[in-house]
Amino acid sequence: MGRRRAEAELRRDAEFAAFTAGAGGRLLHAATLLTGDPQAAEALLTTVLAHVYADWFRMRAEDPYEQARSELVRRFSYRPWWHRPRGGQLDRLSARERLIVTMRFFEGIAEEQTAAQLGLPLERVNAISARAAATLRSRRPPSAAAAGTSRPPRRTDRGERPEPPDRAERDGGGARRPARGASR
Repeated sequence: MGRRRAEAELRRDAEFAAFTAGAGGRLLHAATLLTGDPQAAEALLTTVLAHVYADWFRMRAEDPYEQARSELVRRFSYRPWWHRPRGGQLDRLSARERLIVTMRFFEGIAEEQTAAQLGLPLERVNAISARAAATLRSRRPPSAAAAGTSRPPRRTDRGERPEPPDRAERDGGGARRPARGASR
């Protein structure tokens, strides 16, 4: 390795160390909000920072924080369904809602930029954002509190709640109730 290459490598290492010292905490917090699990957040952030480090020479005048945030969003968005988040402060939200809430409200990214980065129409981002904010503002449903469960039913990526059990399952599968107006 030549002298110029060695100097460039040392400069990259110093610049990257300064970048991670300054932005690492904020990126880790965003990753934790997305995944809901500190260990999964650290693994996701490590993967993202490795990618940013590898691309450091090619970034020239680009903002490394923007690059890291975009990679974080990309890596989280394209995770398989079995690696979807469980737990954390945003537990009641679907993965897409978590992503939009984190981008819009925590990172402060404009609606247009969020829509462009996720490849969604602006109206869809607004609707998902409003629905997620309403979910976070609402209290836990009384059925979850009465049943003794600590969490409401999870939303799917499209925002629907799972189907409620039919009457026979809800009533314990016992005898059928007489129809209205029927004599007892």
